[in-house]
Amino acid sequence: MNEAEQHIGSGRKRSGNGWRRWRGYSWIMKNIPFFLFLAVLAVIYIYNGHYADNVVRDINRTNKEVKELQYEYKTLKSEVMFRSKQSELAKAVGPFGLKELTSAPYVLIDSGTTKH
Repeated sequence: MNEAEQHIGSGRKRSGNGWRRWRGYSWIMKNIPFFLFLAVLAVIYIYNGHYADNVVRDINRTNKEVKELQYEYKTLKSEVMFRSKQSELAKAVGPFGLKELTSAPYVLIDSGTTKH
């Protein structure tokens, strides 16, 4: 065997050159834009995770506030309906001397206007 055949057949020398190629300064300099791109993607990924967590927290807080406002609305609506019953209105205006009508109301007609 000659020297060229030994060099080709030797796996150790070929793999050593492969690793040097990956670790070489010129290879690193050529791939700096790619590394920067990966770094930017990592930052965007982290930001997106934090943003999603904040949005989920806001949604949960808003849902809780909506539920509380629904409960308050239902309570107030129930209270208004209760107080607007005829018997409750009579009790509420009793201290002012107002009473329920026992007869039909009178209809007032203006005598100054005539129909033509």
